[in-house]
Order: sequence, then structure tokens, then C-alpha cells
Amino acid sequence: MESLVIPVLILLGALAAVLLAYRGVARRRAMRGAAPSEPAPTPQSVARAAAARLSEDEHRRLYALIAQGQAMAAIKLYYEATGEGLRASRDAVGALAAHPQPYTSPEEVPAPDDDDDEPQRFPYRYRAIASKGDVTREVSSNMLNDEIYGRIRTLARSGDTEAAANALTKHSDITLKQAREFIALLDD
Repeated sequence: MESLVIPVLILLGALAAVLLAYRGVARRRAMRGAAPSEPAPTPQSVARAAAARLSEDEHRRLYALIAQGQAMAAIKLYYEATGEGLRASRDAVGALAAHPQPYTSPEEVPAPDDDDDEPQRFPYRYRAIASKGDVTREVSSNMLNDEIYGRIRTLARSGDTEAAANALTKHSDITLKQAREFIALLDD
């Protein structure tokens, strides 16, 4: 009888191990089936969404880096531009490289003119730098940000340099003459 005890114990241990493994597999299948997840996004949709998060300049610079084979620099640029995580940035740059997207400007919402009447002060100083040849000008102000500076550049590039200079003086502590000199460097 003693000769049968050891084989029976081994058989019971093996049976318990098989039952535990079966329960684990059944639980995983139940977890997958219980929470129906959204279909995985296609690389094309990831590329479209990634391109929509970039400004025109960032879009151009990102594709220049991709064309030069500088994937790490492209991921870093996307990471810094969007603030997404590294993995999401890597996936977005990979999708953009595999499925190139043209730049599409976001729907422009006309800004009311009285928006610039009272400049808002920001908790940081914004630096705008313009240069042409050996001449460089810098404007530093806590009343400027990317949006306001973008509007000033758009005014300057469209030929309305006087309105651009006035807007720059309104959002900084420089004179109209200094603003005109700065705007003159933006015509490129």
C-alpha cells in the first residue's frame, strides 16, 4: 500500500496544477470578452490625428527630420510640440513617416478686435527674435505669447506692417520706432 501513496500524491499534484492553469486561462478569456474594447486605431487615423496637432512650422520641420532619417530628433520635436508621452510620440512619428499627411490649417476663428484692447499679462516672459543678415532684434515681454506673436507675424507678412508694429507696441514695452525695426526684419 505504501508503494501506491507516492504515485497517487504525484497524480493529485499534477491534477491540481492542470486545474489551476485551466482556471487562469479561462479568466483571461473572460476578461477579454467582458470588456469589449474599441477597435485599434489604424495607422492612417493616427497619422491624421498627429498631423492635426502640429503647427505649419512644426509640421514642416518634422517632415524635414523624417526625410533626413533623423527619427529620434523627429520624435523629440513631436514630443516637445504636443506634450504627449514618448511612446505616443514614437507611434505618431512612425505613422506620419509611413502615411505622409499634408498640412491642413485649423479652422480659423475670427478673433474679435477688442481682444487686443487690454493686453493680458502672462506669468512668463516671451522672447521674440527676428534677424536678417547681421541685424538681430529681440522683444521680451510678459504680454506676448505664441498666439499674439503669430497674429503680429501674419499682419507683417500680409503687408500691414503698421498694424503689426502697433500690435507689438501694445503687447510689449518697446517704442513704435523699435517695433517698426523689428517688423521690418519679419518680411521673409
